[in-house]
Amino acid sequence: MHNNKYLKILLLSFLSIQYINAQENTDQNPFRQMYDILPTPNSYRTATGAPGKDYYQQTADYKIEVILDDMNQTISGKEKITFFNNAPETLTYLWLQLDQNQMDKESDTYKIQQHNLEDKMSVDQINRIEKTFEGGYKIVKITDDKGVPLSYVINKTMMRLELPNALKTGQKFSFNIEYWYNINDRFKLGGRSGYEYFAEDDNHLYTIAQFFPRMCAYNDVEGWQNKQFLGSGEFTLIFGNYEVSITVPDDHLVAATGVLQNPDKVLTKPQYERFKQAEKSFLQPVIIATQEEAIEREKTKSTGKKTWTFTAQNVRDFAFASSRKFIWDAMNVRIGNKTSMAMSMYPKEGNPLWEKYSTKAVAHTLVTYSKYTIDYPYPVAWSINADRIGMEYPMISFNFGRCEKDGTYSKRTKYGMISVIIHEVGHNFFPMIINSDERQWTWMDEGLNTFVQYLSEQEFEREYPSSRGEAQTVVDYMKGDKTKMSPIMTNSESIYQFGNNAYHKPAVGLNILRETIMGRELFDYAFKEYARRWAFKQPYPADFFRTMEDASGVDLDWFWRGWFYTTDHVDLAISDVKYKQVMPQNPLKKEAAKNQDNAEQPLNISSIRNKTSIKETYTERDPSLIDFYSTYDENKSTASDSIKYENVIKDLTEEEIEAINSNNHYYEITFERLGGLVMPLIYKKVYEDGSSEIVRIPAEIWKMGETEVRKVEISDKKISSFILDPYVETADTDTENNYFPRVLIPSRFEVFKNKSRENNENPMQKAKKEIKP
Repeated sequence: MHNNKYLKILLLSFLSIQYINAQENTDQNPFRQMYDILPTPNSYRTATGAPGKDYYQQTADYKIEVILDDMNQTISGKEKITFFNNAPETLTYLWLQLDQNQMDKESDTYKIQQHNLEDKMSVDQINRIEKTFEGGYKIVKITDDKGVPLSYVINKTMMRLELPNALKTGQKFSFNIEYWYNINDRFKLGGRSGYEYFAEDDNHLYTIAQFFPRMCAYNDVEGWQNKQFLGSGEFTLIFGNYEVSITVPDDHLVAATGVLQNPDKVLTKPQYERFKQAEKSFLQPVIIATQEEAIEREKTKSTGKKTWTFTAQNVRDFAFASSRKFIWDAMNVRIGNKTSMAMSMYPKEGNPLWEKYSTKAVAHTLVTYSKYTIDYPYPVAWSINADRIGMEYPMISFNFGRCEKDGTYSKRTKYGMISVIIHEVGHNFFPMIINSDERQWTWMDEGLNTFVQYLSEQEFEREYPSSRGEAQTVVDYMKGDKTKMSPIMTNSESIYQFGNNAYHKPAVGLNILRETIMGRELFDYAFKEYARRWAFKQPYPADFFRTMEDASGVDLDWFWRGWFYTTDHVDLAISDVKYKQVMPQNPLKKEAAKNQDNAEQPLNISSIRNKTSIKETYTERDPSLIDFYSTYDENKSTASDSIKYENVIKDLTEEEIEAINSNNHYYEITFERLGGLVMPLIYKKVYEDGSSEIVRIPAEIWKMGETEVRKVEISDKKISSFILDPYVETADTDTENNYFPRVLIPSRFEVFKNKSRENNENPMQKAKKEIKP
């Protein structure tokens, strides 16, 4: 038996085809746990990623009255704020956000901007250098609930309000602010809100946000989040209830956060009747204010006033839009056991695109986001058409997308408009409900929202042309200049390549988790659990990371560390494949195998040429030189070989005999990690008969070798090639080394020429010309 065991080992010897030297490992272990990065769990935020038993958050209620002056483009307001201290600490002052002060001529936003002088510059370009706009809040007075003036200090975009008495846990404090400010022209000055001017009919379209001093957030992570507003990092806010009265010209239509309280006072009788019809329509939008009515309103400017009153419960902010140019349509949407009104307002310049798509895109977004997070809890969701902007607020968003003057639009305009509506309406979930700290971590709302936007787009239309979401879309960014990149975990005001960093890369990372690392079932459950846990609360990155692991049972520390905390990229390669077969021990099979090996050996060039150049050899001329070895075939089996073989197998099982005579094909594949990030190994085996098979190996295989690992494939069919990451799902930055044997990957390029005006027309314009008589 001892000799037979020895033979079993010897008989399973292989014929080697190729070999490659191993690369030395110099990388740190990418699988080390994140104890060095994540904050220590506590009674506010637990190790599971859920809110702890002592979790708290501050709240504030607002009663606001504002007047929109359409002649002078100003907002005048009065507000009463009631702040509730739910923190365990006693507070001696409050911090408020004065976001409009970003438009002040002395703001840091202006001071840190770079400018260049060109040979020719427009007036607008000069104005951006030499600020002339009188922006920012003008605070008239601040008093307590009894009218007593309060002390305050304005620090740029923040204001500290001194409390007359310390505010203890469980107490509330009410105060009043009277203020006004000039509304900015978005096209000249930029900004997240402001007005758009239409010279053709001398009218304005207002998208108004950050229009009132509002409370800063105070929590267990940051204390007061009073980081200055410079423009990139958006808003960190707390929940509360709002009652807002908006006085505008009486020919304006107004859309806002919350529910309109006096529709019978501000709508015409036909508009009110159409609105009631829209509440019953679940398939098609109902036009409430028509385009014909909007055109009539554009022609004259009323001097009368109307006040629209809205209330909103448990929201973190408030915004509104107002114009006499608005067309209005709406439909109802069933979500769980509730309904919500999906509505749009847009000028005639948005039609026919907006009438066809906007409200349905809103409705679709509410349904799909509810599926992946929580049921949409608010009664309303608006989409407002404002050129060259995409901004989000609770229940209302401002979205770009305009048609040509002849009513046509390009494919890019159509899908760009649908995508921005999905994205901005989707922000109702991130961060309006799952209330992350935007000022600190942009990716927690933009990245997560862009990911669900991708899922929603794919459910809108098959093969929807999503620009972000799939792994291969982020490759160009990730293989770029590392000196112009930031880790995702970078403060919002310090990010390089804002869109790629905070939107694109996080969205792709989540899609890789869903499709490749965790699988859809585990990912979807964990993601939905995160939304459920943190709905109407304020999560931070560790809460997200921990929840995703806690709810799925998947250790993702390696992924968070690499994808979110570094600028490393993915580059996995098949560096070598060695092909081997077992040498059969059955003499007849061994003879056939050796003959096949010899037949497959290539002839050298000398042998080929000698067959014709040497007419006759010496032994051919003189046969007396021929002896035993001249015709001896060393591969041919003999009787003694058969006897030895029978002695060997007499103590072997049938399975063992089959193993030592196997016809299987053995392939040793060497994988290399050339980039900094680890990823699962996904590869395709392509057989000679044209069939194929996918193999999926978890990323943890890189624990076995940080930069190089090997796998053996055994097959009864011959494999012709191996393809790594065949479905481009890991964001691999170099796919040329993903093939074995190597293949040439063709690249496509276009030659751009100067095009005529006709060639620049969109396909709809060309089609309209072709069908004209």
